[in-house]
Amino acid sequence: MSSIDDDGTPPEAGAASATGHRPRRRRRRILIALGVVGALVLAGCAVVGGYLYTLQDSFYSKSTQVALPESTHADGEGENYLLLGSDKRDPDSAEAQTVKGQRSDVMMLVHVNADRTQAYVISFPRDLYVDIPGHGRNRINSALAFGGIPLAVTTVEDYTGARIDDAALIDFDGVEGLVDALGGVDVQVDQSFEGDGVQFTQGTQHMDGATALTFVRQRKQLEDGDFARNRHQQALLAAIAAKIISADTLSNPIAIRELVDTTAPFMTVDEGLTPSAIASTAYDLRSLRSSDIRYLSVPHAGPMTTDGGASVVGTDEAGMDELRTALQEDDMEGYYSSHSG
Repeated sequence: MSSIDDDGTPPEAGAASATGHRPRRRRRRILIALGVVGALVLAGCAVVGGYLYTLQDSFYSKSTQVALPESTHADGEGENYLLLGSDKRDPDSAEAQTVKGQRSDVMMLVHVNADRTQAYVISFPRDLYVDIPGHGRNRINSALAFGGIPLAVTTVEDYTGARIDDAALIDFDGVEGLVDALGGVDVQVDQSFEGDGVQFTQGTQHMDGATALTFVRQRKQLEDGDFARNRHQQALLAAIAAKIISADTLSNPIAIRELVDTTAPFMTVDEGLTPSAIASTAYDLRSLRSSDIRYLSVPHAGPMTTDGGASVVGTDEAGMDELRTALQEDDMEGYYSSHSG
């Protein structure tokens, strides 16, 4: 079994898993083209008409593409996308595609139902202790460091039983630039606390890019640590989605171009995200609004200690079986109704 350090960094980053092309559906779609917090930029751009293709061509040329491994999981109803966030991906690095040595501090699975009317954003605790193919049991965020996006995709597919259609990774510098390009966002803060000299107050708080990054990075001073950080990541994503979908943003082609140009250099996406594929899906999702996006977490147990003394988060297999069935049968609406609130 591979060992892990206390901060979740694997002792060394192995080679990526199989990088052969995975079979694709006849109609390629993608909900998230700008990653974890830029998730709805290109979907929202659909209202811009002919300007959209130029924007997406610009995004594709400035971002990094990577091949996904062949999936062993059958298609279910609806579609699934993996969103990752990590610190300091150098867009010019020779290792940009594998992102070796970096941990995914943000990991979210997005399920879009078959009729394109709802999306479900499912967060993973970064320390969730799962099987990493070829590396034994480890923290789930170590998959990115061991084998880049391909291994992260395979790990999540194996754990959830859901085939991943597309994947996107954003460096946190891109998040900061995106928030600033939006003129800041209004975030719902669930509790008052201080982090890195910034005071966060329960309620609605307007944040610029630097403040937003500070908000989603805090965990040690919070009672429930990483679980609170997951909630804060979702709160920031919800705030950005609301701002992007707003009429003020969608009616301003200059603002939209700035969003794309600011974020694309910090993005790695799978090679199926061609401009035409993104444009097609943006059109399919043109009616999706921020109120149609639900946020939840994968079922999990509490903190535990491995035989090697590392602190991790245990799994909840019974709970996961329910989620696996909901994902496969496209019944996330029923699952969310039973597990929210």
